[in-house]
Amino acid sequence: MKVKPLGSRILLKEVESEETTKSGIVIPSSAKEKPYVAEVVEVGPGEVKDGKEIKIQVKKGDRVLYSKYSGTEVKLDDEQYLIVKQDDILAILE
Repeated sequence: MKVKPLGSRILLKEVESEETTKSGIVIPSSAKEKPYVAEVVEVGPGEVKDGKEIKIQVKKGDRVLYSKYSGTEVKLDDEQYLIVKQDDILAILE
């Protein structure tokens, strides 16, 4: 299923990471606090607000840091995604 966000919304896929302790125990990402890092899957076209055009500053494939309580979680084709507004993205990770 193809999803195209509207306005200044962005579709994100959370980046899962596993961590291994010094003793070799693997801690899955589900057992620890979310890192709030995601990959941009799709972006909306932007919007016009108060007569000014607001352009999307991220692009597909960017890794971003987003706000803790932001967005709406959706499940599409057995995959978890997050739809957030551009204002909820704090930084692009390089």
